[in-house]
Amino acid sequence: MHVRIILNGKKAGLPAVRDAIECARQQGEVEVRVTWEGGDVARLVDEAIAEGCDRLVAGGGDGTVNELAAALMGHPEASRPELAILPLGTANDFARGCGIPDDLNEALTLARSGNAVAVDLVKANERHFINMATGGFGAQITATTPTALKHFMGGGAYTLNGLLQALRFSPYEGTLETPHGSLKAAAIVGAIGNGCQAGGGQVLCPNARINDGLLEVVALLAFPATALEQVISEIRAPGPDNQYVKWMQAPWAEYRGEDPTPINLDGEPISARCVRFEVCPDAIRLVVPNDCPLLSPSAE
Repeated sequence: MHVRIILNGKKAGLPAVRDAIECARQQGEVEVRVTWEGGDVARLVDEAIAEGCDRLVAGGGDGTVNELAAALMGHPEASRPELAILPLGTANDFARGCGIPDDLNEALTLARSGNAVAVDLVKANERHFINMATGGFGAQITATTPTALKHFMGGGAYTLNGLLQALRFSPYEGTLETPHGSLKAAAIVGAIGNGCQAGGGQVLCPNARINDGLLEVVALLAFPATALEQVISEIRAPGPDNQYVKWMQAPWAEYRGEDPTPINLDGEPISARCVRFEVCPDAIRLVVPNDCPLLSPSAE
């Protein structure tokens, strides 16, 4: 198998990375290409496909995985190489959700010899993501207060109440359309999940699967202080009939806001008034462990 690592240039000099790659090369040929600037991933994917690579390894964090997956979508399905992951980021939310080992030697062994299965990607307007989109409060504070976000999504009553008061957060007014109907509300935070976790290990979409043709949609709506106990309960058990923490699964969802809303696509920030999220079923073949928790039982 023709395997090539596309390695984030910021990680190329790390001794642990170099040692793991040298160890992998003792088992067979492993090529490496290193990124330097914006646009390199797409160019290197183009080159890999032209040169007949069977499997590409995303050497980096969630952003690198996102870039490779999105670049593959620019090619006909039949010509897309399989994708594997060498997790080198800070959070590695998608890799960890898939059960890919943190140990670099183990991750590269899986990348070289593991089985690839067909998985979904999600199209957000003209962009793609593989793990999760978050919007509103979460997207606004992720970069600056990850600890606060962690406690917020963890559902601690005192932290939640304190955050909402301290930040004086103004909900985003908008409408969410899905095959289940229309929801017009003021939302504090929303998540559209293909994978299950974001924000450094916070499980926002616990029922998401990467090969079921569905998005998991979770939204926390504005609520009065008197409903705090109810909100905490609903965060722990989101459902379609909840009053404040809405949950559903659908092949597509379209959000229209009155004002531009901050959104993160696998950690990459955008701002938009209208975003249509749509599953691209079986878009790429991804190398994951045989017991990957993000695969539905129907996986081959």
